[in-house]
Amino acid sequence: MNQPLSGIRVADFSHVMAGPFASHLLRLMGAEVIKVEPKHGDQFRNYSPDPSFADMSPPFIAANVGKKSIALDLKDPDDLKVARAIVERSDVMIENFRPGVIARLGLSYEEVRKANPRIVYCSVSGYGQNGPQRDWPAIDNIVQATTGMMMLSGGEGEPPVRVGFPIVDTLAGQTAALAILGAIIQRHQTGEGAYIDVSMFDATLAFMTSAITPYLVTGQAMKRMGNTGYSGLPTASLFTCRDDRQVSLGIVQENQFAAFAKVVGREDWLSDDRFASASARRTNFELVHDELARTFAERDAADWEAELSAKGIPCGMIRTVNEAVDLASDASLLHVPIPGIPQIGTLAIPNAGFSMEPGAPGTDEPPPRLDQHREEILAWLSGDSAI
Repeated sequence: MNQPLSGIRVADFSHVMAGPFASHLLRLMGAEVIKVEPKHGDQFRNYSPDPSFADMSPPFIAANVGKKSIALDLKDPDDLKVARAIVERSDVMIENFRPGVIARLGLSYEEVRKANPRIVYCSVSGYGQNGPQRDWPAIDNIVQATTGMMMLSGGEGEPPVRVGFPIVDTLAGQTAALAILGAIIQRHQTGEGAYIDVSMFDATLAFMTSAITPYLVTGQAMKRMGNTGYSGLPTASLFTCRDDRQVSLGIVQENQFAAFAKVVGREDWLSDDRFASASARRTNFELVHDELARTFAERDAADWEAELSAKGIPCGMIRTVNEAVDLASDASLLHVPIPGIPQIGTLAIPNAGFSMEPGAPGTDEPPPRLDQHREEILAWLSGDSAI
């Protein structure tokens, strides 16, 4: 399969999620990824209470399909020599140790670039390599706390709310992948490699620009709006339907509101000063919200979703994750075999999140068992075979 990163080799020394998700995206775009693991393996391998998933937990599978694994003790001189040989023959190196650790192990950017000046070297850490918080340990929920993310969900006066999946890890990995792609293009133009410092904290602030920038401009923090959308409009909120299921409405444009009023037989709203403009609807938030709540209670959620969506009015039924998967298109999921786990056989996982022709993202190769590719990698390093 001809993919945009075919021929690019990544030496991935990262673990858990943020770093591996970056190399995962590169792998789905065609890069070859050599996963250098400690002798006990990436700790994400055992993020499952089910013993049948030993060394191959679902979270590990999610970020490691199609990679090659070799287990090395970087404190052992012979293993360190192998690691250095891998990096010398790679285009990209990714690591997410605590700042300073990789340098003590002898694989700092300064050391690596001596042997491979074209290397694109990416470090992912909680707070960056040089800031005052560089030595603070950080995982996803910690950065959700320190960036203010937990104070954006929920309503005013309510306790902090954690986003229910490791959003910081995945967005930091996506940020790293984007930076690496930029550095690869830059190298094509200049012939030089680059050093990339991805701070999970900084990546999260960038991701939160729609909340951070208004504060920086006005000095006023955003109010917590619960399940009401970013617009603050009562027509962009959550409503309970006749079958007790809920829909999220997203009316933020005047033509959408006019179309909705026509659908529900309430065109009188369009001449009512309390409803006739977005600013009026904000001012009369509770009144408008209550009117819509009574309207949505008249029909089932799936009926509202189908009719309003068909008429260009944003409306989505609240689904569980397992229900959401049923909406996935063929292009949005990958189907990969998981050897050694008979109850699974072939597993579906999300693809890269975009389609492209030619060069579509994806792989049909499974995630690696720990140290699975040792002999293949050592033979390649000795020049006896291609990898």
